[in-house]
Amino acid sequence: MSDARQIQPGLWVRGFEPPLRLADYKLVAFDMDSTLINIECVDEIAQAAGRKAEVAAITEAAMRGEISDYAESLRRRLALLRGVPLTALEEVWANHLQLNPGVEAFVAACRAAGLKTLLVSGGFTFFSERIRKRLGLDYARANMLEVEGGCLTGRLVTRPWGEVVDGAEKRRVLLEVAELMGIAPERTIAVGDGANDLPMMAVAGLSIAYRPKPAVLAQAMLSITEGGMDRALALLQR
Repeated sequence: MSDARQIQPGLWVRGFEPPLRLADYKLVAFDMDSTLINIECVDEIAQAAGRKAEVAAITEAAMRGEISDYAESLRRRLALLRGVPLTALEEVWANHLQLNPGVEAFVAACRAAGLKTLLVSGGFTFFSERIRKRLGLDYARANMLEVEGGCLTGRLVTRPWGEVVDGAEKRRVLLEVAELMGIAPERTIAVGDGANDLPMMAVAGLSIAYRPKPAVLAQAMLSITEGGMDRALALLQR
């Protein structure tokens, strides 16, 4: 963090002089797991299979950037979830998943300032579609778990755009939505916490790291290491 300045306790800036105008941006893209929500969904699903420690270790290594091939790391984790019933996902949603502090306030401020909202996640549509609806987000892309007989197969469903939302796909989706909106990438914001968020954060006009892993903390323009996501609003005027 040698080139970053701590504006307030747990609030770091790099490469710009606050405040910025939120209304100067037109699109904000969010990661989901550990960014909008308090958990890594794949780890909590693994709890039902009695394999949380094994899966969580792979997740942590991937988020820290120690496993360079995110898609392969996800396939390894999914293979360990074969046979987990869908009721386990319902249990995660009902009893373990919460929005992170300040998320609703930050999303509401973005919408009020006229920004479109995008969720782009290496997690799963089972959760991302519910979060999209709960927060009133405009667009979402995530991985779709394959289900047979009410249980996970340990694989993903191949979609028209591909199979896995990894860092490259997050970047591509951000740029594609920006192009469809007729705006430059500089008018976008990307919010994330893990290494697979860095590609989209690198092309956005403003990158915000929420409770980030070290590799992300070392590169993000605005980092929140304490408190809620709405702390970013202290540096973003309407």
